[in-house]
Amino acid sequence: MVLMWSQDMEQPTIGQLEREISNRIRSLYNAQLGQRIGKIICHFFDKQLAITIEDSITLAEKTLVNAGKEDLAEQVRFDLDQIIKPRIKDTIEEVINKPIVELISHTSLTSGRTAIIVVLEQLPVVRNPHAIPKAN
Repeated sequence: MVLMWSQDMEQPTIGQLEREISNRIRSLYNAQLGQRIGKIICHFFDKQLAITIEDSITLAEKTLVNAGKEDLAEQVRFDLDQIIKPRIKDTIEEVINKPIVELISHTSLTSGRTAIIVVLEQLPVVRNPHAIPKAN
C-alpha cells in the first residue's frame, strides 16, 4: 500500500503520518522477518522521529538466548538489522516525502524491544505543524 497525498487532497496531519509509519513498519517486520510485532509508538519531536517497537525479536533469536547462545543471537540480530534498517529508512522517506539524515536503532534481546531514532533535515509537510513538539 502506497500512501499518496495528492495536490487535490489536504495534507496529512502529523498523527496520520505517525500511524502510517507504524502500520508500514508492522507490515515490513511481518513480511521480511515473519515477526508479528507488538505495540509500536511513533512520534515526531522537532526534526526527529522516535519509534519504539515491542516484541520485535524473532523466535529464532529467543530460542538462541534461551539456549545460552547470546553471542550468536546478538550476531543474528546485528545481521537482521543490517538488512531491515535500509528498508525502514526507505519506508519512512516514502511516507514523509523527505530525506532522512540518519537512522539509529538498537534492539534489546533481553526486553524484546527495538528503539529507532530518525534524524530529519526538515519536517514533513503536514496540515498541523503546531502539533509537533519543538526543541528548546
